[in-house]
Amino acid sequence: MFTGIVTDIGEIGSLEKRGDLQARILCSPATARAELGASIACDGVCLTVVASGESEDGRGWFEVDVSAETVSKTTLASWAPGTRINLERALKVGDELGGHIVTGHVDGPAEILSMTDEGDSTRVLFRAPDALARFIASKGSVCLNGTSLTVNEVEGATFGVNLIPHTKTVTTWGDRKAGDRVNLEIDTLARYVARLAETSQL
Repeated sequence: MFTGIVTDIGEIGSLEKRGDLQARILCSPATARAELGASIACDGVCLTVVASGESEDGRGWFEVDVSAETVSKTTLASWAPGTRINLERALKVGDELGGHIVTGHVDGPAEILSMTDEGDSTRVLFRAPDALARFIASKGSVCLNGTSLTVNEVEGATFGVNLIPHTKTVTTWGDRKAGDRVNLEIDTLARYVARLAETSQL
């Protein structure tokens, strides 16, 4: 489980096709100290550490295997050496829950329609897949590229969020532009409320 509070910015070091896709991700030494088998959210996608270490220049790294199913459901197909990604290590018992409950199981891609500066902040407008739009509510939470964000407004499949300067500084949102696709995970609570509503009508 995760919170959507990004703790490190990683960089794709290398990609190799070995049945599954294997990625080496450069990161801080603290992130690289995750144990083998640990989960790390990489741009919001929960991936398992299969190797880790530290390079001669003192930079950490870890490797993950990415299945074809994960590639097909996320934006990971766009990864290339040098791509910067948001990282978050899994929660430990007793950790502060600063964002919202995030599983790292991406529901689908959302497209950035526009990014508009409003003072020091940036208003970002997205289009969600039609099948997911009903789970997104004004003032509710969404996880986008591993970042817990509050929804400002919703109209059909279109919704907006506001990025404050701190968020742009400590994540990769400063790299994003209109037309980019990002990983969307809907709020777990919204998923179960919708399911309860469906079953109550049976």
